[in-house]
Parts: sequence; C-alpha cells; structure tokens
Amino acid sequence: MPYKGVYLIGLTGNIACGKSTVLAMLREHGAAVIDADQVTRQVQQPGEPVYRQIVETFGDAILCKPGGPIDRQRLGAIVFSDPQALRRLEQIVHPAVHAHILAWLDDVAAYARVAVIDAVKLLEAGWKQMCDAVWVVTCTPDQQLRRLVETRGMSEAEARMRITAQPSQESRVAQADVVIDNSGTLDATRAQVDAAWAHILPE
Repeated sequence: MPYKGVYLIGLTGNIACGKSTVLAMLREHGAAVIDADQVTRQVQQPGEPVYRQIVETFGDAILCKPGGPIDRQRLGAIVFSDPQALRRLEQIVHPAVHAHILAWLDDVAAYARVAVIDAVKLLEAGWKQMCDAVWVVTCTPDQQLRRLVETRGMSEAEARMRITAQPSQESRVAQADVVIDNSGTLDATRAQVDAAWAHILPE
C-alpha cells in the first residue's frame, strides 16, 4: 500500500554497485529521492547530538581536528574491521537518520507520486515494510573492487574489507522486487530502470 499516497521505492545494493547511478535515473523520471548516506553525513556534523555521541564512543582520534568534522576514513577503518564497533555506530546513527527520512516522507506527497529511499542498510534498518517495492542494484565483485580502488582511492585491502563487511549480494537479491544489473553499459542499466518505471506508472 502506498505510503501516504506516494509509491515508495527502497533502493539498495552493496558498496560500489551503482546505486547513485540508478538514483539519478529515477530522479530524471520525476521521483522524489533521498540518499540515506547524505542524511548520515548531515546528522554527523559538529554540533549535532549524533556527532557528540560518536566522539564520546570512538574518541577524538576520529576527528579531522579538535572539535572539527569526523574523518569518515578514520572512522571507517575502525568500524569496518570490527563488527561490534559497526553495530555501536549504527545504534547511534540509525535512529536519527530514520527520523529525518520520515519527516521528509511526510512532505513528499505534496509534490511527487513516487519517492525513493536510497540506503545501503535499507533491509537491515527495517525500511522494507514501508516500501511498495525494493530495488536492488548489483554488479560483479571484481567491478566493486575496481570502482573502490579507482574512483574512491582505496587500497585493495581496504576495498576488500569494505566489501566483505556487508551482507552478500545474493541475500539482498533474495528480498528484491526489482533487480537492476549494473555490470554492463550505462545504456543497459537505463533500459532496466526505464522498464521497471513503466511498470509503476504505465502511460
């Protein structure tokens, strides 16, 4: 059932599979979109309650400078090598992100028929129950590794750590209503998005 009259897509997929590419295509179709990672960055800014909790939990060493912004690379090095640390971080961040997205959804019906939540942790965070459809973006593990190294400047070891810290692509696909295979060309990805969109809002 649509959320407050809006058809809600939950967009997810593992790191470097190309969710942002698919999100941009959905935006071009007229969907209202929100990127949970951007929301996460917002709630972690200095002065925010989440920022204070993270610094209290992980220490000043994760900051770019005393009282300054969180160095995501330093924090990532801690949590992606320690599942318990990652859970602690998620327990701090997820409630604030959840509240922000719910507030956004309350306003969406005024200007959009379709809304998209883009979130790596969409399934783990319980968003699936609210969504009309879950879209999962996939690519090959070799492509994930190459993209992380070439476009995000990670070492191969760091990239592999990030990949293995996430649930398998197969587990996400098993819960998907729509699977977008982003291992081919941009045109091939767009054709899949266009076809799935046409199914939501047929002409």
